Amino acid sequence: MNAYFSKLTGVLLSALCFFWFLCGTAGVQAEKEKEVLSTAAKTTIYTIRTGDTLSGIARHFNVDLKQLIRANRLETTVIQPRQNLLIPAPGQSETTVLSRGNISREELMLLARIIHAEARGEDFQGQVAVGAVIVNRVHSKFFPHTIREVVMQSNKHVFQFTPVANGTINLEPDQSSIKAALAALEGNDPTGGALFFYNPAISTDTWITTLPVITRIGKHVFATKA
Repeated sequence: MNAYFSKLTGVLLSALCFFWFLCGTAGVQAEKEKEVLSTAAKTTIYTIRTGDTLSGIARHFNVDLKQLIRANRLETTVIQPRQNLLIPAPGQSETTVLSRGNISREELMLLARIIHAEARGEDFQGQVAVGAVIVNRVHSKFFPHTIREVVMQSNKHVFQFTPVANGTINLEPDQSSIKAALAALEGNDPTGGALFFYNPAISTDTWITTLPVITRIGKHVFATKA
């Protein structure tokens, strides 16, 4: 009997330790996600106006000119009106994916536009989630490996994303969409690895509703391959 209780106690202790480990891992992941979201939130998006100079913008935001150039991966100090600049917080180290990754400004803005077109009625987490699906596809063996190719992918002239077909992909993204794109590119994924999303209230694609559901965020259902 003593041996039985000793064995049972050992099993319970092992299970408890495993539970603590899972809680600790989840806590670390949650903190990382908060950090990424915080980084994105601290990044100001400035739309260049006629007469602006890069040095003047740097002075206005109290940011080092070289840091501003690196953060936006600019090759020269020549800027154009209506161009969006990423302004890191004063004194902050390089925070944007453009400054340390292989993402171009054009890809960032394309991701922001698809987020804006698909999720402009969602909260920030819902916008990040849509961006995360695009990023997940880029890293998946089942899809193309650039943001542009993923967003523009079509099969017999049927596009993967409705905004590409109806032209809303060309709408100017707001700051929230751009920051959501930054957060998704930095690795934040509220979906847990989803490759698909849809709004069940308006979706006419019966096939997508058969896919395994991972989670629901706002009006969207996020799913993975069967």
